[in-house]
Amino acid sequence: MRLVAWQPDDLLRRLDDVVSVYGEAMGYRPELLQTRRGYIGSHVRRPGFRAVATLTPEGKVAGFGYGYTSIPGQWWHDQVRSALDEPGRRQWLGDCFEVVELHVRPVAQGHGLGARQLRALLAMAKGSTVLLSTPEADEQASRAWRLYRRFGFTDVLRNFWFPGDERAFAILGRELPLASLSEEARS
Repeated sequence: MRLVAWQPDDLLRRLDDVVSVYGEAMGYRPELLQTRRGYIGSHVRRPGFRAVATLTPEGKVAGFGYGYTSIPGQWWHDQVRSALDEPGRRQWLGDCFEVVELHVRPVAQGHGLGARQLRALLAMAKGSTVLLSTPEADEQASRAWRLYRRFGFTDVLRNFWFPGDERAFAILGRELPLASLSEEARS
């Protein structure tokens, strides 16, 4: 497997593959994926956009991740901002990189691909904090939760409901730069 940094055009060229990985990893119904496809395609124009992908030896997309600078007027930013108090807004959203998507095909999970993608994405991130959202789950059973905790992400909001989604999410955050990662997350 090969980890690569992607430019916006790289992600757009592989958008069908990205949406396929996203759908498999999140377990979304196929009818939701067309809407998400449009969102993902538009995200490449956001300020501070950074992306990575894991490619198989055959060049297939096994996983990907991307994010950008979180600013007022962006849907996710505004949803999270409305749920935080003023000190929380200043702490988390004042200079924030948002990890928008980070996924690995289920058949490729459990081999450290997500950790490599997250480490590379956070190393490229600009900002003093990073936020992400992940579906609420058993923290011990969920690979995603174990990954985020290993990387030092803490609770910002729990049991948060985004309009249009059927499940509760947690908003997790950590300070940047990546250099403050624990040794455990580096291994």
